[in-house]
Amino acid sequence: MPEYEGRVRLVERAFPLEIYGGGPPDRQELELEIWLAALQEPEAVFKPFGNDWPTTTLPAFEAAWCAFQQGEAIGREFDLRIRRAFFAEGRNIGQREVMLDLAREAGLDMDHFTRYFDNGDARAAVIEEGRLGKEVYNVRGTPTVMLSDGTKLRHRMAYPKIQDGKILSVGRLPCCGEGCYEATRGLFEKALQHEPKKNIQEQ
Repeated sequence: MPEYEGRVRLVERAFPLEIYGGGPPDRQELELEIWLAALQEPEAVFKPFGNDWPTTTLPAFEAAWCAFQQGEAIGREFDLRIRRAFFAEGRNIGQREVMLDLAREAGLDMDHFTRYFDNGDARAAVIEEGRLGKEVYNVRGTPTVMLSDGTKLRHRMAYPKIQDGKILSVGRLPCCGEGCYEATRGLFEKALQHEPKKNIQEQ
């Protein structure tokens, strides 16, 4: 992304699957897929989940939206912080208190953060972004990467075939870690070639 700063803008949109998809995070499915994610990003840290499993991810979506109101760079870093809290630290991102703790740890402006977090604006924005994704852009799952006109872009990754709660097979791993940077550059190049707005959206 730093290579394309000022040339392509990445806009991230919420798509809460528990509302517009198959429900809140499925523990069995995530535990099946974690080792696939670990293969594709060797730098990432994963910790076995404990007993405190989130029954909703809406507080995490709302908290990320609140952080983005303090700036795109701040929002993007906080979004990543939420993912680390869940996957690497086993924290329950469905709890409001955990989101407030993370915001304090990240050094966010807490008055600004809690104002949006508590007054319903964040929830309304997340719901609307998800609705837009589903009804206007035909988003069905995450991540969905697209140009601002809705043209879908496919990031290279290994897709598993899951049946009855078991991974039966895994597609060929096209790249891993920094080796995937070239594929990501390809997405930005498509944005540059495709349209004058040069935006990529992700839901």
